[in-house]
Amino acid sequence: MLPFKVVYHPGYDLNLGEHVFPSQKFRLIQLMLLKEGIAAAPDFVLPDEASDEDLLRAHTPEWIEKLRTGTLTASEIMKLEVPYSPELAKAVWLAAGGSILAGQLALRDGFGCNLGGGFHHAYANHGEGFCAINDVAVAIRRLQSDGVIRKAMVVDTDVHHGNGTAHIFRDDDSVFTISIHQLNNYPAHKPPSDVDLNLADRVEDEEYLETLIPAVAESLEKFKPEILFYVGGADPFCEDQLGGLLLTKRGLKERDKRVFAEARKRGVPVATVLAGGYARRVEDTVRIHVNTIVAAREVSAGN
Repeated sequence: MLPFKVVYHPGYDLNLGEHVFPSQKFRLIQLMLLKEGIAAAPDFVLPDEASDEDLLRAHTPEWIEKLRTGTLTASEIMKLEVPYSPELAKAVWLAAGGSILAGQLALRDGFGCNLGGGFHHAYANHGEGFCAINDVAVAIRRLQSDGVIRKAMVVDTDVHHGNGTAHIFRDDDSVFTISIHQLNNYPAHKPPSDVDLNLADRVEDEEYLETLIPAVAESLEKFKPEILFYVGGADPFCEDQLGGLLLTKRGLKERDKRVFAEARKRGVPVATVLAGGYARRVEDTVRIHVNTIVAAREVSAGN
């Protein structure tokens, strides 16, 4: 069994059918964790859907109403880049609930892991790039509203810049955002994070880690957050269809482990969420995400 809980719901699947976003990956990650004995059935907890009150702390009433009723305009759906369906709406409400729960569990246990979420391109008033609800922003706002944290940090390792998260927290000195991403990639407009680590094309493991880890360590020292939300991207992988970096599976696991170790060293709880992953073989994406859970287990055990 794991020394922390993993949040998962079968409803995380966005029901996209044939799409570059493999939304079946959420189910496949859980299956791999169970099949390989990394986690046991009691390690998993079911989230509730986030409440509208939770969502409205990070999103406009107009956007939430459009998602709830399916009244998005053609241009809004085009920007979202996934077809709207009631299943999609349910999935993103659940993902936000899952990230809230992962944050609560992290505060209790040191780690909390959501097998969904990481929808970092969602702005307060619209969705972009497969992301309709910014679950990490919703979770942070809920934890702050509950009075259990004041300051939070987001470390976003998706190959694409975390534009929605950066924009939502742009004027908020209680949330510190770090994004490490391929500069010459989506999105075209990148609102500034507190720290943006802009990488050239074809960066490999060593340069990536030498860029990320000192920035995380320095930011943790200076900002002193009460929780770290880690957005674990599988898409810096060398065989990703939507990325242009050259990280290996080993390098990606080392990335996760080193970030977790820096937080652990300072007593900062970590809530992990997933992000993009578009490898030609979905098994590679699944393995990279599973390795994030393994890295958390190893750091939690002091390995």
